[in-house]
Amino acid sequence: MLRFLVRNSLPFMFVFAILGFLLPSVSLAFFPFLPIVLFTLMSLTLLGMKQNELMKRLSSKEIWFYAVLHSAVFMGVVSLIGWFLSFDSDLLLAVVAVAATGSLFATPAIVRALGFDSLQAMAMTIATTLVLPISIFITLIFFQTESVELDWSSYFVRLVVFIFGPMLFSFLVHRFFPEEALSRFLMKISPYTILLVFAFPFGLVGSFRVLFDQDPLVALNYFLIATGLCCLFFVLSYLFYRKQGKAIALSAAITSGNRNVLLTYSIAGVLLGPAFLPLAGALQIPTYLLPVFTRWLNKTLLK
Repeated sequence: MLRFLVRNSLPFMFVFAILGFLLPSVSLAFFPFLPIVLFTLMSLTLLGMKQNELMKRLSSKEIWFYAVLHSAVFMGVVSLIGWFLSFDSDLLLAVVAVAATGSLFATPAIVRALGFDSLQAMAMTIATTLVLPISIFITLIFFQTESVELDWSSYFVRLVVFIFGPMLFSFLVHRFFPEEALSRFLMKISPYTILLVFAFPFGLVGSFRVLFDQDPLVALNYFLIATGLCCLFFVLSYLFYRKQGKAIALSAAITSGNRNVLLTYSIAGVLLGPAFLPLAGALQIPTYLLPVFTRWLNKTLLK
């Protein structure tokens, strides 16, 4: 059964998003455990990467140029779109916060399932995650209108736990454990780490279902905005990198389309306003359709 889920992991990500929508009480009950799953997934993903190769990728200008595109450029684009469409302040804050969000740590596993360079996707993911604190801080300074003050101590503790914690854990494990034994262990568990990804669409979509039950029209509006954001990030990144080849362009596109909204919420919490969690929930459905669409697009481009 586990092997079947791993082989068909891409469509099952979408299935779990639908299950979370159909079972909102279970989804909401599972939501508090998502940070633990997030930490575990980030740690296991980093453990499975070749540290030296990863550092080489992270030292390249191209990776950090992508991180700027992923955050700063898209933050500017969606803020202009939100202003043009007259979004209210809470919704504008939410969409800009989504644009500031780093890539999902499941992205390398998804990219590997598509047959592309997972190490490149991991470097992109880490770079966008490292610029997240700056991006979110800028977002809160310019777009947060509520009288909620930033708790600096809590903010930095969350940064350390959710961003630097998995990186430090991975470094220490590679430093003090025999590489041969570690490699055998990782070979056994690495195919199954992608199963942890199922928890995110299932646990996050419940907040969107609550909004749907309260006001279906507003929920539909959020869903359309979420779908528009995913498509915008995906298409612009693909167009920007298409001259570098299909593999790089699709890797950049899927990395840009996958947004780690749980990490952003874990760091900034209520400072992101009341619209962020419902929008994050609505994002789960188009986000986890993207890998399926990308696989189809990849096969289509081969013809």
